[in-house]
Amino acid sequence: MKLLLDTNAVIYLQKGLLADPLPQANCFVSVITEMELRSFPGLTTEQEKALRDLLTDVVIVGLTEEIKEAAIQLRRHHRLRLPDAVIAASAMVLDAELLTNDARLSATPGVRSRQAQLKNS
Repeated sequence: MKLLLDTNAVIYLQKGLLADPLPQANCFVSVITEMELRSFPGLTTEQEKALRDLLTDVVIVGLTEEIKEAAIQLRRHHRLRLPDAVIAASAMVLDAELLTNDARLSATPGVRSRQAQLKNS
């Protein structure tokens, strides 16, 4: 099984807010997610180290030609924000399930997704 983690899912995972542990899967994150997470202005040194440790345990998916073209189509036809279009396109091209708490991404045609359930939700 392949699982692409959306930015919000990684944040919830790091904060211990996910209701369930990640399923047994090959885990991926888009380079967009990596950039969003690592560029957060309030990131402490400790948080950055934990983030880097987590990112060594997943495959970072770069912006390939196929992902770029899929993102363009998603943005054009579904009016997704560019970062969301790249993340959704990455999941589609990888044939991975997208773990997200973003209802709009979950509803995007062609994207298989699962809800990132929070504790006490």
